[in-house]
Amino acid sequence: MEKIIVFSQRYSEKDKEYVAILLDALNELNYQVSINEQLKELMGNDSSNYNIGVIRDGDKKDLDAKVMITLGGDGTILHATKWLNRHSIPIMGINLGRMGFLASIEKNAIKQAIQIWHHGEYKLQERTLLQLKSDPAVFEDFPYALNDFTILKKGTSAMITIQTFLDGEFLNAYWADGLIISTPTGSTGYSLSCGGPIIFPNSGNFVITPIAPHNLNVRPVVVPDNMEISFKLEGRMSEFLCSMDSRHEVVSKAHTLSVCKSDFNIKMVVLKGESFMKTIRDKLSWGLDIRN
Repeated sequence: MEKIIVFSQRYSEKDKEYVAILLDALNELNYQVSINEQLKELMGNDSSNYNIGVIRDGDKKDLDAKVMITLGGDGTILHATKWLNRHSIPIMGINLGRMGFLASIEKNAIKQAIQIWHHGEYKLQERTLLQLKSDPAVFEDFPYALNDFTILKKGTSAMITIQTFLDGEFLNAYWADGLIISTPTGSTGYSLSCGGPIIFPNSGNFVITPIAPHNLNVRPVVVPDNMEISFKLEGRMSEFLCSMDSRHEVVSKAHTLSVCKSDFNIKMVVLKGESFMKTIRDKLSWGLDIRN
């Protein structure tokens, strides 16, 4: 019997219907289904209505499954990536949130999506991660990001200066509120909202996007993902914020920080009839006259 993991961080009244549809569909197809510990706790007694197991957070050493199905939004997939750590289990995202570039399966199509996947009508798409190298160490438990690494001023302090280098060669001193280093996956996230370009998943690039730069002639830069990007931090304050996806740490001017392409990828399930181009058309309403 093939194993399936269902992962979520939410279980509200409005979500129950869709969780039930998913679990019932998987049970009908005779999959061995397990859920993450947090979802089990959120479901409470409702979990006894289904034939499912539970994966405790401390029992993931030999984690194995045909697929992990996430219920939530893109943020849920970011958390699932960390939860899986380096386990190469493909992820299929069901969108219970809003925009959902990664979690592209809409909640009203859950049963249909499971049938398409069950019949093998899908492909696996590799997604690049960023790896952070730091001294002193930060994000020690998982120094990787699927979306982006950011450096930010702390609180309401004045703008900061981020000297940035590519493979050791000076690129620019960014006078700004911060700087985003984005993967292609993250190009539709924070980077996009700060004026960065949309990058196709397999493009082999990173995007450097300044946040509210002081100099208006500074624009996002697309660089090859085989380059190491390093930083020196300056500013009136002694502390700064940095983030890996949705996780934050405080760093100082004494930290040495650099990011590069990770030595492992994650795999996303892309169902038949779906594509990155279709997703961005649908989510951004491209090709539609939204004036009427």
